[in-house]
This record gives sequence, C-alpha cells and structure tokens, in this order.
Amino acid sequence: MRTGLGGSAQAGPLGGAESAGGPAPTRAHRGVKAALIGALCGLAWAAGLRGLMAIVAGSESNTSWLGTFAQLLLPGLVVGALLGWAARPWFIFAPFLFSVSVISPALFTAGIGGGAIALPVFGIAGGYALAGRGPRWTRALAGLVAVAPIPGWIWATTLFGPDFAVTTPRGAWIAVYFIAFVAVLEVGCANPLKESG
Repeated sequence: MRTGLGGSAQAGPLGGAESAGGPAPTRAHRGVKAALIGALCGLAWAAGLRGLMAIVAGSESNTSWLGTFAQLLLPGLVVGALLGWAARPWFIFAPFLFSVSVISPALFTAGIGGGAIALPVFGIAGGYALAGRGPRWTRALAGLVAVAPIPGWIWATTLFGPDFAVTTPRGAWIAVYFIAFVAVLEVGCANPLKESG
C-alpha cells in the first residue's frame, strides 16, 4: 500500500495502515489524543464563557481562584476531555460536572449558578438530537429543548437592560456570542453517541 507522501505502508494488526516508521496508533493512543484535543477545546470554551458571564454580570462580576478556575475552567477542561475521548455513550452527561462544581450558593447571586444547570441541559439535548440515535420523536423533543436558548435569551435581555437588546449592534453581538457557545457545546455532546454508535 502506498501513502500519499510517497512512503510505503502495510496493514497493521488492527486492520489499519502501518507506516514504514512504525506501527499505526492504537485505539488507546487515539483516545488519549482525542481527550487532549477535547481538553484544550473545553478549556478554551470555558474561558470564553467566563468572558460572556463577565459581560452579563457587569460591575458585579469578579474573578477568583474558586469561582473562575476551580468551578469553571477546571470543569471545562475535564468536560472537554470526556467529550473528546467519547469512550462511552454516557459521557454525553459530562457537562453536568459544571452543575456539580457550583458548590457555593453565593454563585447563584453572581449570575453563574443558573447557567451551570441550564447549559448542560441544552448541550445534552442538542447532542442527543444531532447524534441521530433513538426514536425520531425523542430527537425532535430534544431539538426543541436545544433551540430554547434562542427565544430564552431574547426574553432574558429584557431583564438585563437596554444595552443587551438584540436590536442594537452590541446586544446582537452578545446574543450571537451566547448562542454560538450553546451550539458548540451541543455539537461536542453529540460526539460520545456518534463515536459509540
């Protein structure tokens, strides 16, 4: 067998190509690589989400080792690794680590706690709908839950104040910011069901 770069390859013990430089990566190696990539994506996602939370909270936003790092960035890293690894279908529930990490009732007054419950629900529902597994009616129901953040955000902006109105450039940008983050989580949550299918 020829490789695209002019080197030769032969079938490996698992049926994959084995390059002249050594054996093809094992399933475990691919799993570790996927988990590392997922962890990086999860960390970047959580850091970006923290930026959105700061915008919403405004002057009441504060950054701390516990709230920012232990209860958001660290779970983001772990959730990303689990969704990337996708070793088991139940890894789709990994985003609930965000809910578990919110152990301080004070965070609910800082605009963090409610999202730690709602975001995993939206992500898991969207992941289930996108994965294409299960009865059609359950996927349709999950899809409705997955798109709920769109009208939900529009309604919530009436509580946040005129700066967040989606009819203004700034408000529309923040809405896109939020909806894109939910969509990325939903796509990530589909991975465990697709990989184990």
